[in-house]
Amino acid sequence: MTTSGQPDEQIINRILNGEQSAFALLVERYQNYVFTLVLRFTDNREDAEEIAQDTFVKAYRSLADFRGDSKFSTWLFTITRTTCLSFLRKKKLNIQSLDNERTSLQVENRESGFNANLVEQKSKHAMLNRAISMLSPDDAQVLNLFYIGDQTLDEIGKIMRLDPNTVKVKLHRARQRLKQKMETYFAHEVREIHTD
Repeated sequence: MTTSGQPDEQIINRILNGEQSAFALLVERYQNYVFTLVLRFTDNREDAEEIAQDTFVKAYRSLADFRGDSKFSTWLFTITRTTCLSFLRKKKLNIQSLDNERTSLQVENRESGFNANLVEQKSKHAMLNRAISMLSPDDAQVLNLFYIGDQTLDEIGKIMRLDPNTVKVKLHRARQRLKQKMETYFAHEVREIHTD
């Protein structure tokens, strides 16, 4: 097995046992994830890079606190979110809860490469993000954690400090409200997507 194919827990154990250079593997594995999350809070790329860097520094310093009772990405999400909020409080910037179109493009590039349908995918993604931005912060957070963060109901519960069953209900209701927004504000575009 190659080093980069090792589970997160093995890499973390190596770091905690004195092999600090192995942290670069976690950075490489999660840098796109963290950067995409950070861009949900600020649309300034320089700030986003600084926040992402701070996130990894904090994660490195706190690594001994990671108990493995959730996925590493869940733990890292919490650090990312806290780092974003404290950075933005210091700079007194406006918090943007969702992607702008540049972020959508970056996510699409990462997930699908530069394929021929990128522009079309980007516009669908941007439309979805615009609809999500019309929802309450709670609804937006649960949808983002589930679909973008790829977190389980249990993990979302830990992040949001809720029971997993409550998360399930919140996710269901958020999906319903998102569907209503899509049908109300983007009915024409939604019809086009279904007729493609």
